[in-house]
Amino acid sequence: MLVVGIAGGTGSGKTTVVKEVVRRLPGHEVAVIPQDSYYRDNSHIPMEQRQEINFDHPGSIEFELLVNHIEQLRQGVPVHQPIYSYLTCTRSEESITVDPRRVVIVEGILILQNPELRDLMDIKVYVDADSDDRLIRVISRDIEERGRSVSNVLERYQKTVKPMHLQFIEPTKRYADIIVPQGGQNKVAISMLTSIIEKSLYDTTNLYP
Repeated sequence: MLVVGIAGGTGSGKTTVVKEVVRRLPGHEVAVIPQDSYYRDNSHIPMEQRQEINFDHPGSIEFELLVNHIEQLRQGVPVHQPIYSYLTCTRSEESITVDPRRVVIVEGILILQNPELRDLMDIKVYVDADSDDRLIRVISRDIEERGRSVSNVLERYQKTVKPMHLQFIEPTKRYADIIVPQGGQNKVAISMLTSIIEKSLYDTTNLYP
């Protein structure tokens, strides 16, 4: 099994890159594991406090479970991926069954920050983008998908997103094997990444199954 990690700042275009890579590969060969599914359940704290959760800090993610799931997939064992809601900041009682595939893409802002998870990756990718472009995407996404106001998004960006990016996310660029500038708009870089995955997929004989 080939494990590909795709990281980058909030709003950098990681999801676009992942979708484009998946679109170009055989669907039955690829599984995508989003870091966002592994945010810790916060149902034990009041809703007012949940709104203050720093989702850009490594402590907000249950890396132990994510690492365990990648290890199980490597062993050919299906896993139950959590379902996380940004609206309630809690995990659903339901889950998504992810079957082992020859390529597993792990995607998220902090996935290169955790050493154990990083060591499980065969290819590490960092999607880069200008801070202004990322902010525009964050505003649009948080309003449409997470029910936040413009003022709330900007306040959160200044208080947590920007400082956490500088402290925890940007430094992980040094671990990347491949850096994709301009995010999902860089078709050449996406094509190169896809070609590398395809070569590994069809040239390696010990991949799952």
